[in-house]
Amino acid sequence: MNTQFGEAWDLLFHPPVAHRGLWAKDGAPENSLGAFQAACKAGYGIELDVQLSADGEAMVFHDEDLERMTGATGRLRDRTAADLAELRLKETDEPIPTLMDTLAIVGQRAMVHVELKTPFGEVGPLEQRVHDILIDHAGPVCVIGFNPYSHAWFADRFPGVLRGLDSYNYKRAPHLAEEQREAFARLEHVAIARPHFLALSVDMVGDPRAKAFRDKGMPVVAWTVRDPVQWEALKPHCDNLIFEGFAA
Repeated sequence: MNTQFGEAWDLLFHPPVAHRGLWAKDGAPENSLGAFQAACKAGYGIELDVQLSADGEAMVFHDEDLERMTGATGRLRDRTAADLAELRLKETDEPIPTLMDTLAIVGQRAMVHVELKTPFGEVGPLEQRVHDILIDHAGPVCVIGFNPYSHAWFADRFPGVLRGLDSYNYKRAPHLAEEQREAFARLEHVAIARPHFLALSVDMVGDPRAKAFRDKGMPVVAWTVRDPVQWEALKPHCDNLIFEGFAA
């Protein structure tokens, strides 16, 4: 056990982590309270996405746009938490949950990977709100995300928060300049983020640079694994998986 992070560190390695909760096309939608309850019941960890509402609340929702998951138009960030609470996910009775409500329901039953959807150039408000919520949460938790400056914000202010840097091959990254995209693909942004572990896309898990970090003691979690055959091939190169679509 890592003495700094205790149980949360051990839970990086097992059990597997349900991507946006244990959701299903004919069941609870992704990033819903029902999907999180199902993950807890099945004994899995939970990965979820968080972004800010117009009035600064941390809402659990992946897309920038509301249409795919709710049928509503516009961006989540342009609506208040009260407005968002009136919407329903995928024609179910499930609302868009807040991070606070989600953690209250999960409690200590599962390790929660909170992915911060922080746009580049906007580090600070989402991080602060998430931290304000996490300090009152008794269960195991970590923050993850693609923005290395978001991780640096936590490293400088709240180094006791367990952090995992999300990364991928950056072949498609229109929000980044070409030079920055190439540097991130080489995992050079690890030096900026100073994470405790890496959360890597399945096409990056076997990369020699990822292996070098892992060989030095930095765990690697693979995402998003979508079938058992893929997981068997990835197992030798990583320490856990974020999965969907099968029973891990």
